Amino acid sequence: MPASRSASPYADLGRPPLRESALRRAFELTPGLWRDIRVVEETGSTNADVLAAATAGAPEGLVLVAERQTAGRGRLDRSWVAPARSGLTFSVLLRPAGVPASNRGWLPLLAGVAVADVLRRVAEVDAYLKWPNDVIIGDRKVAGLLAEAVPGRASDLASAHSTGDAVVVGIGVNVSMRPSELPSPTATSLAIEGAATTDRDPVLRAILREFSRRYVAWRDSGGGAGAGGIRAAYAERCLTLGQKVSVALPGGRRLEGEAIAVDLLGRLVIRTDDGDRSIGAGDVIHVRSSGS
Repeated sequence: MPASRSASPYADLGRPPLRESALRRAFELTPGLWRDIRVVEETGSTNADVLAAATAGAPEGLVLVAERQTAGRGRLDRSWVAPARSGLTFSVLLRPAGVPASNRGWLPLLAGVAVADVLRRVAEVDAYLKWPNDVIIGDRKVAGLLAEAVPGRASDLASAHSTGDAVVVGIGVNVSMRPSELPSPTATSLAIEGAATTDRDPVLRAILREFSRRYVAWRDSGGGAGAGGIRAAYAERCLTLGQKVSVALPGGRRLEGEAIAVDLLGRLVIRTDDGDRSIGAGDVIHVRSSGS
């Protein structure tokens, strides 16, 4: 570990470091949601760090970016690691106090729409969504998201920064990872897909701006499925809809059928032989027919 920390971040010219001062200036010039942007060389998990900051009362708008994570977490507590500066790994703190807790399941879906749209526009790749929170190119994952709520306490309810209204959204995008560095055979990166750019700085700025635009519109419209047009936007970009799927559910159960919709709470609706079922969590596999 000491050797990696002492090495210059400019040693790999294909993976230059992000500059916190430049990011801060960029968003100070265009005031909005993001009020505190921090870049750290290394941490265990940006989500864990931002969750701790939320519990301590940090206001909405904190962004924490790590050049390297040593204990990154994905859905279902899966570990997630990547070479330093080979991707974008960051978490943001949101406090949608006026949005019912039942509607906050839209936050990772909203973030997914923002990431997919930016990758299409800035990196010029055909990015789509796989329910609930994967961004894919073809059938390979290029980015993932993890949203976590901060548990509140009764004594927090009168506080201006109640921990109970806080949600942390973590985003990881594979940018310059080479085939040998991918975490799984089902992953890919912008570099592998021939993206128009693998410069992390403009991609990060664009994601933060698009996320902010969509989040503020959604939050200020009440945070429902139709707020800010998020349900329609997600459905338009989600390749899971219309697919035959097999879903591994918590507890070892499995559900198979056709994914037909995303309901008002952001859950996936699956048409099975026994009727329609809405699921809020599970690992989804797109099942291809033998003729496809």
